[in-house]
Amino acid sequence: MGVLFYYLCGVSLVSFLMMGFDKYLARNHKRRISENSLLFWAVLGGSIGTGIGIGLFNHKSSKRSFQWKLWGILIIQFVLIYIRFQI
Repeated sequence: MGVLFYYLCGVSLVSFLMMGFDKYLARNHKRRISENSLLFWAVLGGSIGTGIGIGLFNHKSSKRSFQWKLWGILIIQFVLIYIRFQI
């Protein structure tokens, strides 16, 4: 579990920082990070970091389609982790 824990923490940190950077870009009217890129990092294991980024940066908080996709990713990840450690 140790390696998985550190992997998920690292990917979540990257996802969190990407949410903050995208919020910065949005405020400064710069070219943005695509939603697909943000969701890709969530799929890689950074869904918790992305979720925290939504809350702390108030970024993508009104974008329901993004939130539904993120919730789907998060649920699938929790189910997979549960299955992995129950066997």
